[in-house]
Amino acid sequence: MHRRTLLALLPTLAAPAARAQTGPQPKLPEEPLVIVTRDGTRHAFRVEMAIDPQQQMVGLMFRPEVKPDEGMLFDWGTPRESAMWMRNTITSLDMLFIAADGRIHRIAERTVPHSLATIESRGPVRATLELAAGTAERLGIRVGDRVEQRIFGNAPR
Repeated sequence: MHRRTLLALLPTLAAPAARAQTGPQPKLPEEPLVIVTRDGTRHAFRVEMAIDPQQQMVGLMFRPEVKPDEGMLFDWGTPRESAMWMRNTITSLDMLFIAADGRIHRIAERTVPHSLATIESRGPVRATLELAAGTAERLGIRVGDRVEQRIFGNAPR
């Protein structure tokens, strides 16, 4: 009898996960983040924190824009390979792959909206930061620059 009850409930439990995402997720909690370039210039952002797998799966899908001083930080918890895509993402982004010490490991600039191509970190990273397309070029952000944020143990001052 117990097994039958579980089998009867299975479609109900699976339904939310099976439903296709058709719109943006509500704005996630925000935290400060600073990128310090090699010349010491500090660029401040307010980033949404994508912590759990559902938040990370949806990310910035269906968002019509990302403001110049905003973004989304995907915290993987521990260093790992990161692979992103632009499915249902309607605006181009810069993706910054960040090592556990807060150093930028790789930058993928001006990603292609709606693309199913995989954008990889090419090495283990603690987090991935998505910013408006062109931000890295506009601010002179490069591989090796430092990201200050509490998940790296170096919260912005």
